[in-house]
Amino acid sequence: MGGLSEETRRLLELTTTATLTTQLFKRGLRNTFIQGVRRLTPVGSAMVGEAFTLRMIPAREDLDHPGMFADRSHPQRRAIEECPPGAVLAIDCRKETRGGCLGDILIARLLERGVAGVVTDGALRDTPQIEVLAIPVYAGGAAAPASFGIHHAVDLNQPIACGDVAVFPGDVLVGDAEGVVVIPRHLADEVARDAAEQEQLESWILKEVKAGKGIFGLYPPDEATRARYQAWRESLHER
Repeated sequence: MGGLSEETRRLLELTTTATLTTQLFKRGLRNTFIQGVRRLTPVGSAMVGEAFTLRMIPAREDLDHPGMFADRSHPQRRAIEECPPGAVLAIDCRKETRGGCLGDILIARLLERGVAGVVTDGALRDTPQIEVLAIPVYAGGAAAPASFGIHHAVDLNQPIACGDVAVFPGDVLVGDAEGVVVIPRHLADEVARDAAEQEQLESWILKEVKAGKGIFGLYPPDEATRARYQAWRESLHER
């Protein structure tokens, strides 16, 4: 993990996933919003962190059973203890939701270790208990059956697919009430900066709309609108 700067993290926490997907689209990246997941836990704070990944393949009866979790080298158990504080555990479950890939005890452990969040395109079990935990959690569904009936954990911290989006270890994952966006790590600083500027401009445009202005020339802004916006910004600095 390269470590996000405090400024980049702060800006991303204040930015919507909608704005971030627009900034990534401007850079030619169209498939960055994880499909089919929703926030399970309260949306009081944004989720921001570098990806630590876990990949699941279909279970096989001769390998997957309850006793396998006693093995300390098991990738799912290792993920819980090795995902770094401040990172986001991203789990590729092939969008398979018949069994939960994690439950409340494992997610509680991630919370206690300072992990920034969890996102999976699969299901979680113990969701009523997970929903009250103070950690951002996104999942593709809820399922009571345990993981060993459906999933076989194979890889840690390798590139994965999550909700039809490529996630590489160290990519920056940002989650809000709408969902989760994946930002390539090398773009995170500039995307955070430009997204913050876009948010400020669009906040001003929204005020103009609420004041009765029409959208033509305002959204997107033409030169005259941008000049008014710049004048407004300069007036803020003069106060």
